[in-house]
Amino acid sequence: MYQKYYRQFLQGAAESAASGAKAPLHMACHSHHYWPDITLEAVQQYWQDSARLADSKWGPIFEQKIPAWQAAVARVLNLPAPDRIALAPNTHELVFRLISAFDLSRPLRILTTDGEFYSFTRQLQRLEEEANVEVTRIHKEPYDTLAERFEQELHHGHYELAYASQVFFDSGIAFPDLAGIAGRKPERTEFVIDGYHGYFARPTDLGEIADKVFYTAGSYKYQGAGEGLCFMSIPAGCTLRPLYTGWFADMAELENRADQVGFADNWLRFAGSTMDYSTLYKAVAILELFEREGITVEKIHEYVRGRQQQFLATMDSAGHPLLNRQNLIYHDLERGHGHFFTFDCTTAQRARQLQEELLTRGVLCDRRQQLLRLGFAIYQDENETFQRVFS
Repeated sequence: MYQKYYRQFLQGAAESAASGAKAPLHMACHSHHYWPDITLEAVQQYWQDSARLADSKWGPIFEQKIPAWQAAVARVLNLPAPDRIALAPNTHELVFRLISAFDLSRPLRILTTDGEFYSFTRQLQRLEEEANVEVTRIHKEPYDTLAERFEQELHHGHYELAYASQVFFDSGIAFPDLAGIAGRKPERTEFVIDGYHGYFARPTDLGEIADKVFYTAGSYKYQGAGEGLCFMSIPAGCTLRPLYTGWFADMAELENRADQVGFADNWLRFAGSTMDYSTLYKAVAILELFEREGITVEKIHEYVRGRQQQFLATMDSAGHPLLNRQNLIYHDLERGHGHFFTFDCTTAQRARQLQEELLTRGVLCDRRQQLLRLGFAIYQDENETFQRVFS
């Protein structure tokens, strides 16, 4: 059904199979999605524009491509103000720019969970070396009580910043009622939702909380545009002044330089500096293609859930010693899960051995220590039974 948009990758798999190797079953798509075929033309267009226009390419990029991409992202997430969607090469740059806006000479209290991605976790550990930074981590398990425990602490602890993942990177479990918690946050607390494993995977409506949260995500995973393009939505009325700032943030005043550091009331408030915009071209091309073809996040999510149900049915009848319900980490498979499954293999060695074994059967996946992750995407054939995973 959707495979026709990924023929370059799937044809390569078929050619590999024709040469004697097993055609790969790509189940590492929570890490790196195949790119739709249209991205080849988009990259070539970026090269052509850069070669033809040289420095003049910034006009089309800032006047056409960035607004087109912001508008498309805003439609996907139901954000009311596309010009309040900042972009950068990675989410870490954007999040640290936000953190730098706090007065670090005063106490900074941060609430988060013990299940956040490595870059944020490492950054917090470094910040905690400063005497005035205090971090509280809520245990993500048990998931049944996570929402209640997190929100109770949020209102009790007088935090300047709260940060939590929409979908946890190590398990695929969606944070229960995270949007509701963010909507009820204290006025003094800035709230960040790490949406990297939710954006373009789970249907997400930020309309009611757009002016209460910063939402970060990127194009590397589920949108399938590759690395190098991330974004952060900015609440209306935001007056934060990042200490970590770049010359793009002053772009509107380059001709009238002032002694004071000013900030625009749009995405440029959190802008950085020059970056490679080839991924921007790819992302715009994908979003325009999907809109023309009527491919929505809701349809993608429905298709992936069908693949996941097929996988579970095959798994339940296979009796695999590691890939089974006992080792599957989940909370609510019907409503509260992302687009990958995680199995706890108890040791890193077992996870590595299983990953290598799956590779011999043409199944591509990844792992995090003892956790083996298997992902699902729209370019997986709807007739795929996943039998080879359990053979």
